[in-house]
Amino acid sequence: MSNQAIARDLLAALCLLQGSATMAIDLNRTHATNPLWPGHARFHLVWQTAAFAWLAVLEVVLLFSAGPFREQCFYLAAILAGIPMLSFFCALIGRGIYRGTLSDPNGMQPVTIKVRVRIYASI
Repeated sequence: MSNQAIARDLLAALCLLQGSATMAIDLNRTHATNPLWPGHARFHLVWQTAAFAWLAVLEVVLLFSAGPFREQCFYLAAILAGIPMLSFFCALIGRGIYRGTLSDPNGMQPVTIKVRVRIYASI
């Protein structure tokens, strides 16, 4: 197997994981169907989830499409795969502006990460 094939397969796996994990995390009782969330917030969540899932499908199609532009399709898929991660970090960094939190009292409980008894992050 060539290095290009390994890179393509790994990127495809990342894209599929990114698209399916978003649906698994967000389309459940703690998020999209949570009756305590405002309907408009649930609408935006389902919109974002659908966009990321379709983006993942597009990325995989680009990765496995035949033709003279395979290398360009690979790089385009890689750039597109970075958009959800970049969006997450923008929301994470800017959450003080819109009073966003990483957990919800009636949703998934926060996970505390401890290293050598020191708490580094609570997400």
